Amino acid sequence: MPNFWKALSKPIFALAPMEDVTDTSFREVVAGLSDPEYLQLLFTEFTSIDGMNHQKGKIRVSERLLVSRSEKNVRRQKNIKLVAQIWGNKPELFHKIAREITAEYEFDGLDINMGCPVKNVVKNGCCSALINQPELAKEIILATKEATHLPVSVKTRTGVKSHDTEVWISHLMETKPAAIILHGRTQKQQSDGLADWDEIAKGARIRDQMDPGVLFLGNGDVQSVSQGLALTAKYGIDGVMIGRGIFHDPWFFNPEHQPPSKSERLSQLILHTQLFEENWGGKKNLNLLKRFYKIYTNDFQGAAKLRAELMEATTFAEVYRIANAAKFD
Repeated sequence: MPNFWKALSKPIFALAPMEDVTDTSFREVVAGLSDPEYLQLLFTEFTSIDGMNHQKGKIRVSERLLVSRSEKNVRRQKNIKLVAQIWGNKPELFHKIAREITAEYEFDGLDINMGCPVKNVVKNGCCSALINQPELAKEIILATKEATHLPVSVKTRTGVKSHDTEVWISHLMETKPAAIILHGRTQKQQSDGLADWDEIAKGARIRDQMDPGVLFLGNGDVQSVSQGLALTAKYGIDGVMIGRGIFHDPWFFNPEHQPPSKSERLSQLILHTQLFEENWGGKKNLNLLKRFYKIYTNDFQGAAKLRAELMEATTFAEVYRIANAAKFD
């Protein structure tokens, strides 16, 4: 199978993998609202290789890899690729689970999470902790590449307690991943402070020296397509990944779209709820969905009151009743 990364138009725009956010329902909403010129790539939620290897736990963990038929159709229409992101710290399990995912699912690529900063995860030697274990990190990447014909990318950070960008990226480049996505913060920073794009540029220059064929994306504080275009040009990178910026505007990847009306916003809220109910009704709590309602209920009169009502809803039917009534106020 050809490396899809090579065929992407530049600059590349991608939506970041986010826990309890980038499930199949939300990916479908974002893909449906996007201009495919400005969204080429989506990622799953973080998927634990240890969980996937657990006889009972696999059922629950594998939900992170669910791709609905309707999401697949929307992405196919717009030629948006989907990458499964996996995490852990055992090379032999990366090999085993990468092989299984490749055989059992229809993803376009695999991404290894070496960037999640959550303390409990790092304490167990996974994700950002691998920055301080470069030999193990390289073994993991090579074991994953060996197990699959899919392109393997790495999402990571600039360091653990302080920036160590050039040394760390040099280690990663030795394994020749398909792409590196670099978040411009250390693990210690979590989401605090501003992302350091000068550090991202340092990583890109190491890439330039070692193998220009490896794609290099920056991540951190990108709030608009125009900003993303400016950053790629200024720092000499191949694209950007957007995380929290999507919560400010679900139309993020459609910059020509006029500011959405109240009716448009609530129509998307209803659609998102319907997709969530179809995909997860009986499996996931409605409260998981409520974090999204704030992105659809703003910039119109009465938005705060409506948002408060939606937060009190206890059933899908109640959400539909409240949102439909508000559409025609």
